[in-house]
Amino acid sequence: MLSCVSPHLLELLKKLFGTVHDTTMESLRNLQPYPVLRMKCSVSHDREITHERVAVDGDFISYAPDDDDRVGIYIANNPLTPDTCYYEAEIIDTGMDGSISIGLCSKHCPLDVHVGCATESVGLMTDDGRLYKEGSRGTQLCTRCECGDRIGCGIKFDQVSEGRGDSFSTVVPVYFVRNGKELGTTLISLPMDGLYPAIGMHSVGEEVRLFLGLNWVPEEDSLMSVDTNEEEWYRLNDIRLNGQVLEYTGRGKSIIDVGLAQARSPLNTTVHYFEIEIVDPGESCYIAIGLTRRDYPKHRHPGWNKGSIGYHADDGKIFIGSGVGDPFGPRCHKGDRMGCGILFPRDYVCQYDSDGGSVELSPSSPAEVDDLLELTLDTSDSEDEDWWNNQCAIECSSKVKVFFTRNGKTVGVRQVRIPKGGFFPTIGMLSVQEKVRVDLRPLTG
Repeated sequence: MLSCVSPHLLELLKKLFGTVHDTTMESLRNLQPYPVLRMKCSVSHDREITHERVAVDGDFISYAPDDDDRVGIYIANNPLTPDTCYYEAEIIDTGMDGSISIGLCSKHCPLDVHVGCATESVGLMTDDGRLYKEGSRGTQLCTRCECGDRIGCGIKFDQVSEGRGDSFSTVVPVYFVRNGKELGTTLISLPMDGLYPAIGMHSVGEEVRLFLGLNWVPEEDSLMSVDTNEEEWYRLNDIRLNGQVLEYTGRGKSIIDVGLAQARSPLNTTVHYFEIEIVDPGESCYIAIGLTRRDYPKHRHPGWNKGSIGYHADDGKIFIGSGVGDPFGPRCHKGDRMGCGILFPRDYVCQYDSDGGSVELSPSSPAEVDDLLELTLDTSDSEDEDWWNNQCAIECSSKVKVFFTRNGKTVGVRQVRIPKGGFFPTIGMLSVQEKVRVDLRPLTG
């Protein structure tokens, strides 16, 4: 019986135990191995992205139909793994029908059917909120998804179990998330080559943005995590919040790609100043700090449209309700701190103050500023003309002095009329990899 044992193993056993008897070997053969998670997945990393009838522009994917109007499919280059087990897709445009599928599939899935409608695939359809797995009839997970929704999909590798059937396969729990809340989980066999992030599309105008390699924290765990400061912001458009750091996530290709972060509360006589620090200027340092009305357009730098004022880091210009700026201060670079505040009149009554109080404020530089300018507006901007004509004459009667600083020193002051509801701290960003650290209350605490 010892003849079937490897000579090397036999030699090792002899050294450990002396003479090895047949009965010993028989006992060894009958030992059950310790349970091991066998991931039957020979992952091939960094392969080419697979896509048909979709256009890929960096992280953005849009439907590009052919003459037969077939489903378009995108399959990522790498499968999910225990180290990169989750991704998200933000719906940029639902197109005509909103028929987008978001999920996982093997790299051998057909490229003309939605994710979840073929074997070795599972997907959530955004038009009806149903989960489809390997051609099933679908299970309702949520309501119809709309523009701005972020759909996440991942694998809970820590809960993987072994399936038993004709072939010994690995079964993995695949879960879906909508805007940070888990929708549900389903089990699916793990193909030999893994499960890849996949997107399906089938109507003109559909577009999503992919965020690969993310880590998702369940809602109950996120309540115990460090404060993300999200409650301080009214709007974050093409900007991601990471603690106190704002990171630009837009395309950065044209002026319509401006990312905007607008605070939830306006400046008032108690909190009258805020600052940003340029952590990373990105490709061009198209970073702007300023004040805007609450309903300010989401793809415009502060200062470009009516009801706003902004100081721009790349050229040192000030913009006041117009796309044409004036020389104002120095350009700003990595490490520079840019600040913006309001000098309220002594008798100013701020209806939206948190405590209804009013205090006299002193600027951080000498109070005598000779070159105060009235807010001038370019009425050629049709997007805001109606707003300004209807609102400003009646509701913007109070004048305030808006000042900007660089590294603690005042750059300049402009006198403007404040919109009804107040001026909201706003940051604009427009080039890839830009990051700024924000302090909305640097003069408190």
